[in-house]
Amino acid sequence: MKKRMITGVFVLGIFICMLDTTIMNVSLPNIGLHLEVGLDKLSWALNIYIILFAALTIPLTRLAEFFGMSKGFLLGAIVFGIGSIISAFAGTLMPLLLGRAIQSIGAGLVFPLAMTLAIRIVADRDRTHMIAILGVTQGLAAALGPTIGGVVTQYMGWRWIFLINVPIIVLMISMGLLYLPLRQDIQNRQSIDLSGAIFSTIFLSTLSLVLMQGRVWGWHNWLTYLCAIVSLLSFIFFIMIERVSINPMVPLQLFKNRAFALSAIIIVFSNLFLVATTVVLPNYFTNVAGMDTLQASFLIAPISFSVFIFAPIAGFAKSHISVRWLISSGFLMMAVGYLWLGTKALQSVWQVIIAGILIGSGYGMITGPILVIAAGTLQGKLLTASQSVTGVLRQVGIMLAVALFVTGLYSGLTQAQRHTNSYAQEQINDLHLPKQDTAEMIQKVQTKMKASVFTPTATQGLPTKVATAISRIEKETTAQYRHAFEKLYLIAIPFMLLLVIMSLFLTDKSDGV
Repeated sequence: MKKRMITGVFVLGIFICMLDTTIMNVSLPNIGLHLEVGLDKLSWALNIYIILFAALTIPLTRLAEFFGMSKGFLLGAIVFGIGSIISAFAGTLMPLLLGRAIQSIGAGLVFPLAMTLAIRIVADRDRTHMIAILGVTQGLAAALGPTIGGVVTQYMGWRWIFLINVPIIVLMISMGLLYLPLRQDIQNRQSIDLSGAIFSTIFLSTLSLVLMQGRVWGWHNWLTYLCAIVSLLSFIFFIMIERVSINPMVPLQLFKNRAFALSAIIIVFSNLFLVATTVVLPNYFTNVAGMDTLQASFLIAPISFSVFIFAPIAGFAKSHISVRWLISSGFLMMAVGYLWLGTKALQSVWQVIIAGILIGSGYGMITGPILVIAAGTLQGKLLTASQSVTGVLRQVGIMLAVALFVTGLYSGLTQAQRHTNSYAQEQINDLHLPKQDTAEMIQKVQTKMKASVFTPTATQGLPTKVATAISRIEKETTAQYRHAFEKLYLIAIPFMLLLVIMSLFLTDKSDGV
């Protein structure tokens, strides 16, 4: 009974940490409206959580090892709760950013410690079962984020996407105080690799800034170049330090384990391809298809439910089916879902649902067993380090999704706008209106295309020729915008197929450690 209660505490901790990486995605326009701030600035509320979560996970885990892992977990939960409350009651952008930053510090403690402690409380024979549960929790939370965020925002208001964390945190702390072994806490009183901690934090922070802000600053902007150079140099120094450190922040021998190295790549890209749908698709539904936040959330829901169903099935099927076939099949299913989205699915709600089921099912088949393979037979320091690293890798996957897909989307939408501007001018010129009327109509069309949300024009009362031209222009605009989204998914398919092949080299056994 006690073991189940402690496991429940850790599962809740993992769930809220991963949930808050994506719960704001659909709610950003609503938050921006209430705080009277643009989406470019508001996106920092999303970015700062992911950046600091990734950058601080490894050094905070090592600090917690030194002072006590159970105590570190509870401290992280308290910090996360404080950040949630500050975020919920923010009246301007700065308090919201502060609250999200504090949340991320808490997550940097809670997430890796929950993973490590949960694995340590079970016997070796039950380890695969526990890791599968934790992996399912991670994948499900990240997939559910946009749906929960949309529903909560629609019915309770955006502040509740943070306030719903508070009762969960209270429950975690209460159960933790009752059941965690605080007096016999797990400690590792070895010296802390301070230099490694500093350079790993600088490396991950600057890498995160490049990936998350490169598009906003401009990929050829001096700030982007500066962060990229600092990131590269700090990574080189970090590797040099870790090679000679007595008690390294990240034992490099982890990556000599082929199973862990391949799993690391798969964790990054599986999360990249999941988040590319849960982040990008809601933008299509709300900004192009004209749906509200709730409708967009419900159309993402099939992805979440499919993860919920297939992740545990795959996790436990691992003992009967080779992991290489499970994960390869998962990437293949995601590729088919992407192919559907890239061809015709966006023209039909039911086809979007089917494509979402394929993507969610594929991701579930990957996330169920992959953490089991990554952990392999690792013990002690290597096990703790592996959980911190896999946590960081998930965040890197999310950041790559934002960097690659959002940048690609903006590029595609810019091309779509140029095409539709040209098409609109042709249609308007064919009306042979007076020059002033032609210029005004072209200006209105261009202004409409620059709006963040595309809405059809009310043509009642307009001359038939003008109404028909506007209808054609807007139909072409919608088609071009849809093609911009479709192109993103088609481009990703070859990389997914490469991962299908790579997954065939996975093995259930550790080697080289």
